[in-house]
Order: sequence, then C-alpha cells, then structure tokens
Amino acid sequence: MPKKLISALSAVVVMSVLAFGARAGEKLNYDAKSFAAAQAAGKSILVEIHATWCPTCKAQAPILSELEKQDKFKNLMVFRVDFDSQKDAVKAFGARMQSTLITFKGSQETGRSVGDTNPSSIAALLDKTT
Repeated sequence: MPKKLISALSAVVVMSVLAFGARAGEKLNYDAKSFAAAQAAGKSILVEIHATWCPTCKAQAPILSELEKQDKFKNLMVFRVDFDSQKDAVKAFGARMQSTLITFKGSQETGRSVGDTNPSSIAALLDKTT
C-alpha cells in the first residue's frame, strides 16, 4: 500500500477517535501519534500501563471499567500500553512497573499511581482529568 495512503488512513482514524471520543470503557491501544493528537486537542486521558499476566492489573480492570462508565468520565480517552511489548512507550512515560496509571488533561500530567487497587483513590486520580 502506498505510504501516502497509509498516512491518510491513519489520519482519518486519529481524527475520528478525537472527534467522537472513545466510548466509556473502550481501551485504545497506545500509539504515539494518537496520544499526541489527544493531548493537542486538550482531551482527558488515562494511560494504563498493563501486562496480561499481572494480577494487580487484573484487579484494576473491573474498577477502571466501572469508573469509566460514569458520566463525568464519558469523554475520558484510555490508552493502554503493553508493558512487555511497548518498552519504548513505558520508558517514555517513566514507568518502572506494570499496573501504572497516569492521567493527563491535554499535555499536562495530572497524576499517577502504581499498583493501586483502591476504587476511591483510583476515582480520585481520574477526577484530576476533569
């Protein structure tokens, strides 16, 4: 496929995500271009650094899923970074472990937690994006 066509299709996908937002609870696989576009658009963002084998990540999943359904988080964009296969992104975010949650409002980091499975404190972290 020609490079220009791939670039154009990528741009359409990114703009669609930004225009319509991710549905509550929908996880977007992290890619730097989509993340940068969301930041530039001033979106509320959660970066979830996870691993499929991580018990803490598994404990966080239902908590995050329930919180993301709340009206106040309906515009929250959730980018999921795979701890094992996306090492460059993990390093770029300064994360040392899986189960790291990082929140942003646009380009401003608003908070982070590591290994947290307390619904109240995770909710407080997400509140920093609104």
